[in-house]
Amino acid sequence: MSYQSFAYLYDSLMDEAPYEEWMDYFLRMKSKYHPNGNKVLDLACGTGSMTIRLAKAGIDVTGVDLSEDMLAVAHEKLTSEGYQIPLFHQDMTDLNEIGKFDIAIIFCDSLNYLKNEEDVQKTFQSIYDVLNQDGLLLFDVHSTYKTDYVYPDQTFAYDGDEIAYIWNSFSDDLPHSVIHELTFFVLDETTNQYERIEETHYQRTFSIEQYENWLKMAGFTVLEIKEDFGRYPVSPNSERIFFAAKKD
Repeated sequence: MSYQSFAYLYDSLMDEAPYEEWMDYFLRMKSKYHPNGNKVLDLACGTGSMTIRLAKAGIDVTGVDLSEDMLAVAHEKLTSEGYQIPLFHQDMTDLNEIGKFDIAIIFCDSLNYLKNEEDVQKTFQSIYDVLNQDGLLLFDVHSTYKTDYVYPDQTFAYDGDEIAYIWNSFSDDLPHSVIHELTFFVLDETTNQYERIEETHYQRTFSIEQYENWLKMAGFTVLEIKEDFGRYPVSPNSERIFFAAKKD
C-alpha cells in the first residue's frame, strides 16, 4: 500500500480525534487575544482535518505539511467541499515565501515530531518571521510526564471489521522521547484479505520551561500555558500542554 493510501487510512483511524476541541480552543484564543486575526497558517496540517474546519468557519487558512501524500489527500478533501486553499509542501523549520499571517497553529502534538532542540528553536523563529505584528502562535505538545510514564512499554490495540492495529510504545535513548511501532491490518476488498502495514513514529518533548524559554528567545511573549485545551492550569500529571504566545 502506498503512503497516499495510508493517508486515507490515517483519516479513518483519527475519526474520533478531538478536532472540535482543538477548534473550540482556537476560537477561544482568537477571540481573547486576536479577534481581528483571520489569516491563519495551519502547520503540519496533514490531511486537512483542521484546515477544512477553519475554512468552514470563514477563516482565510493556508496549510503546510512535510508529506506530499498527506497534502494530496488534503487537497482532494478541500476541493470536494468547494474550497481552494493554498497548501505548501514545506518544512516548518524554514517557512520561506508563503506570506504573512495573523495566527499560526501546530495542533495534535505535531511539534513533538521534531527530533532535536535546534529544530524546535528554528520552528519558533520561522513562525515569528511569518507572523504579522501582534500575531498569535497556538500549539500543543506532550508533557514530559506522558513521554516518561504514560507511553513507555504500553500496548494499544483496535480490532475492527476493515481495520485493526497494534500500537507498541517504547522509551528512546534521548530524554523525554518515545518510539511508536504501529502494525495495521487493512482489509483489501478486491481480494478479501488483510494487508499488513508497518509504521514507526518517533516523538520527543521538552520541559515547559524549555519551550517557554525558546519562545522568548524567538521574540514571543507567552500568554498562557495550560492543559485540557486551555481550560485548566498545568498539573504534575498533565498529559497535553497548550501554549499561547504573541509576537511583540
